[in-house]
Amino acid sequence: MRQILFRLIGILEVAGGFYGLARVLPRLLEIGPLRTAAIGLIELALYVFVLVAGVLLIENSERGVRLSSIAQLLQLPLIATPVFSYGFHCGGFVNLYTTLHIPTHPDIGWHFGSEGFILQFVGPAVSHLGVNLLALLSWLILKLR
Repeated sequence: MRQILFRLIGILEVAGGFYGLARVLPRLLEIGPLRTAAIGLIELALYVFVLVAGVLLIENSERGVRLSSIAQLLQLPLIATPVFSYGFHCGGFVNLYTTLHIPTHPDIGWHFGSEGFILQFVGPAVSHLGVNLLALLSWLILKLR
């Protein structure tokens, strides 16, 4: 059962990493502002990292388990404040999030076969915080020994 779950996580990581690379590479080849290029390079590095972690996990490597655990932790937080925003997912997500406005409004969203990355030093007027439940569950499964 452990091997099946590890392979499923690896497949999602490989698919999400490859899809992310396919989306980021054309944007990096365009000439743009340096700030946009720097964030694009960070995004590219994250997708390559997740892709390599997924391949190593599918090969049943102990290094793949460690790298995939880090990859899942990178996908865990969802932060959107007026000052800073961060979100990353590779392969899919099940996000549980809430607004930090009275009254708070918890919500859940999900999607599979997708990738996404946001890193900005500006954000929405109403702050949102959340967690990627799929990444949390994957991280817990990877801790099974």
